[in-house]
Amino acid sequence: MSWLLVIAGAALGAPLRYLTDRAVQARHDSAFPWGTFTVNVAASLILGLVTGAVLAGAASDTVSLLVGTGLCGALSTYSTFSYETLRLVEDGAWLLAATSLAVSVLATCLAAAAGVSLTQALWG
Repeated sequence: MSWLLVIAGAALGAPLRYLTDRAVQARHDSAFPWGTFTVNVAASLILGLVTGAVLAGAASDTVSLLVGTGLCGALSTYSTFSYETLRLVEDGAWLLAATSLAVSVLATCLAAAAGVSLTQALWG
């Protein structure tokens, strides 16, 4: 049963990632990977909220599998983040690559922490 929950969440997360990435990137005339940045920060925030809710007893392991593992796992994309960062380096945009790397790692960690903190404030 667990694997079905993960599959169901991923079936929502993967197309959501693609559509969000394309919609966000289309609005920016920049080499910075705004679409990937957006989906990774959103997935980290959602995962933080789910994790915090599970730890507080406000959500079940079922929600964790469906939303945390399935949806967030498919919504976020480390491989695309890595590829886009390397592409920036290959294009000679070292500063933009370093900025993307630093800002993405910091923002995703802060988003996850914010999600956990918010749920602890609500149910903790």
